[in-house]
Amino acid sequence: MILAKPFKPLLKLLFIVVSITSLSSCDNYSPSHKGFSKLEQIKLDGTLNILTHPYPTTYYKSSGSLTGLEFDLIMLFANRIGVKANFIIPNTFSDIINNLSKNQADIAAAGLTITPERKKIIRFTSPYQSVEEQVVFRSGTKRPKSISDLSKGILEVAKGTSHIESLKKLKVNHPKLSWNINAELNTDSLMYLVNEGLIDYTIADSHVASSIKQFYPKLYTAFNISNSRQIAWATPLSVDNSLYDEINLFFEDIKQNKTLDHLLDIYYGETKNLGYIDNCTFRRHIKQRLPAFKSLFQQEAKKHNLDWKLVAAIGYQESHWLASATSPTGVKGIMMLTKKTAKQVGVNDRTDPVQSITGGALYFKQRLKKVPSRIHNPDRTWFALASYNIGFGHFEDARVLTEKRKGNPDKWLDVKTSLPLLSKKKWYKQTRHGYARGNEPVRYVENIRGYYNLLTWLTEENQIKKSATAQAKP
Repeated sequence: MILAKPFKPLLKLLFIVVSITSLSSCDNYSPSHKGFSKLEQIKLDGTLNILTHPYPTTYYKSSGSLTGLEFDLIMLFANRIGVKANFIIPNTFSDIINNLSKNQADIAAAGLTITPERKKIIRFTSPYQSVEEQVVFRSGTKRPKSISDLSKGILEVAKGTSHIESLKKLKVNHPKLSWNINAELNTDSLMYLVNEGLIDYTIADSHVASSIKQFYPKLYTAFNISNSRQIAWATPLSVDNSLYDEINLFFEDIKQNKTLDHLLDIYYGETKNLGYIDNCTFRRHIKQRLPAFKSLFQQEAKKHNLDWKLVAAIGYQESHWLASATSPTGVKGIMMLTKKTAKQVGVNDRTDPVQSITGGALYFKQRLKKVPSRIHNPDRTWFALASYNIGFGHFEDARVLTEKRKGNPDKWLDVKTSLPLLSKKKWYKQTRHGYARGNEPVRYVENIRGYYNLLTWLTEENQIKKSATAQAKP
């Protein structure tokens, strides 16, 4: 597939059972090669054993392959030390910390928050992300303004999370504070229950809350219950620092070369793209307008080895799926093709949905082919989308400006900061193709990312509802 990882991070295919070959328990893991350092043992064995948990912000399976922020980081680290990654999936989230403390794996990479209690039994590495713990509630209900307000409803949190420690500390000064611990559902599932009105509140880390809220626009965060917390990998407590030191060097390197920034943008960069009104309008149009064109999107996407939801998202950004759409500049149809582009891709009638979608899919595929082969996804997809909007020449100008500004012209995170400069004389006079409205392709790409993720989420929603409600406790 042309499109794979760029959009998976925030597809948030919640509650998916990860059907991979993994260890359900850690009994089979035992270090060998005594006399060598921990890092040397791992290299000699050729395998890095990682405890993790299926979760849309860490590690999950989508479209037949594994993805997730923690998954990508682990694969980078495993490649760095020249070994294979063996992911171990314990029965519950709380087992991750317990099993690691018993030296039943090399690393735990599961979005773990550093807490004083956890530091007593495991060793955290250099953190890579900061978050806050937030109260989540549903619009239409009374917004909780303080800790004492949480006693007026049902508060439920996931077992094994750092949220329980935070609530215990708060209870010292708020003795009426109470909560239920759910041993079956994770935080994402509990947010679904809040959305459905089955419980009143839950606690979520800020990055999780912002990611899931785009799929449930009625969910809001009320206030933080903690100061900024740091997320990190962890290793067993040991006097051997070899693995621990190598991990810290790894994170130092990917912070300096911006690899970490790029990954965070991939997984969280689009979480604030769609406002409440846009979100609700898009959902309505999926029901009212998409059915007439869905098979066309699927047919043309398959022809070019694309994801149909991406092609559909482009069409929505262009016209809101209106075949008769016409802009003041004369572009027309679902894919809003110019006369020049239509002629290039063999479209005679731009307002004909079949011709428009056929031509739009082909034109996007051509944009992908023009992106230099050294540029891989997700940047390749972002580049093709931006050039679909602004034209390849202007986009190449932005890449040249990026290089002049000491950025990486092969990374969307850097190029998107240069695109707006195409409307400033100081910069566009240095380019080959001159002035362009460079802010537009940035918004264009980010909107499509949001539409794609929401469209994917909604196609899976019935399955997700069934999974969550089956275990919901009244």
